[in-house]
Amino acid sequence: MPKIKGRIIYKGNAEGEALVTTMGISFFGGVDPDTGIIVERGHQLEGQSVAGRVLVFPTGKGSTVGSYTLYRLKHNGLAPAAIINAECETITAVGCIIAEIPCVDQIDITQIQTGNKVLISDNSVEL
Repeated sequence: MPKIKGRIIYKGNAEGEALVTTMGISFFGGVDPDTGIIVERGHQLEGQSVAGRVLVFPTGKGSTVGSYTLYRLKHNGLAPAAIINAECETITAVGCIIAEIPCVDQIDITQIQTGNKVLISDNSVEL
């Protein structure tokens, strides 16, 4: 299995099935914190659940309230197991920190496909 090293945003270990998009994700308004379903119209992942998955996307977008949406997802037991970004912006970083969701960025996300089993161990991603 190849190992990819990145930058730690929130340290932790996680394992799960990848859910990958080439589109940015807005957690506020884009992900329902009560269901874990991506609800943003026209998004590649519209209708899919982030719960327990390793969510892989280039970068976040949208309102700073998105950080609290990640926290609510965690509180509701519907958070991603981990987040992998090409470039993690402040909203996603703060959300991962307050919700204690392992997060790594500076990763070439084109190497990961939906359905891949992914293991995150501190600053490395193993496929």
